[in-house]
Amino acid sequence: MHVVIVGCGRVGSALARDLIEGGHSVSIIDRKAEAFTRLGADFAGQTIIGIGFDREVLIAAGIERAEAVAAVTSGDNSNILVARVARENFGIERVVARIYDPQRAAVYQRLGISTVATVSWTTERVLRRVLPAETAVEWVDASAQVSLVERPIVGALAGRKYSDIEESATVRIVAVSRLGSAMLLTPGLVAQEGDLAYFAIASKDVDGLHDLLAAPASHGH
Repeated sequence: MHVVIVGCGRVGSALARDLIEGGHSVSIIDRKAEAFTRLGADFAGQTIIGIGFDREVLIAAGIERAEAVAAVTSGDNSNILVARVARENFGIERVVARIYDPQRAAVYQRLGISTVATVSWTTERVLRRVLPAETAVEWVDASAQVSLVERPIVGALAGRKYSDIEESATVRIVAVSRLGSAMLLTPGLVAQEGDLAYFAIASKDVDGLHDLLAAPASHGH
């Protein structure tokens, strides 16, 4: 798949290299030519000097064939503009924006734009949201028997009680992140589109989690 990255700082350059190593094609945009030195001389992707929310610059970067866009400059305003142009003008579904202000991040989560903020895990989290929806394993215990897995709530899962999802999918839901704020599960909490749920599951069942969650509830409440 083709990915457009805006911002060739520490996060953008690491993301670009990770995607290339994963067999994807990448175009990375930055205002300053010297930023591309972070990529190394052997970088196989495309580098473009320009402003990331400029329509012509994005077209030159191949946004019309892109499946994902990551806006990871150092400025919230630039990242928000890039995300909105990608989503609204080019119809890109997987758009990730690095947003430093948590209140702004919550607003953009509501608009369906994934946001990441905490520096220590930014590159990994951006990569996860850029690539097609796959099960993301957050943690595995020392015996490798139990895994903690992050999954977005989409489709038929939205509107169901988390307690019903637990029973029908034989998992334990440890916590839920909604609009940038995490919470522990409470009785009666209903899943909403865009939630990130953290599932504790037997490691042997991780690969089948998508099918488990897609299965209809075995009984009603």
